[in-house]
Amino acid sequence: MQGSILRGPRLVALFLAGCLLFNYPVLALFDRPAELFGLPLLFVYLFAAWFGLIVLMAWIIERRRD
Repeated sequence: MQGSILRGPRLVALFLAGCLLFNYPVLALFDRPAELFGLPLLFVYLFAAWFGLIVLMAWIIERRRD
């Protein structure tokens, strides 16, 4: 029961973290002419942050209680 009560606030916190990660000041940190794995650093950051948010959201929603 405790997990279902905390699920909503955790998802809201994850949404706010996503808003922060995809906002201008943070994106400007990665907008450099550098490359990582042959890809522009900004693209690597965008897809890594997006992937991380999806994984965290799935972990919050699908977590089982013992």
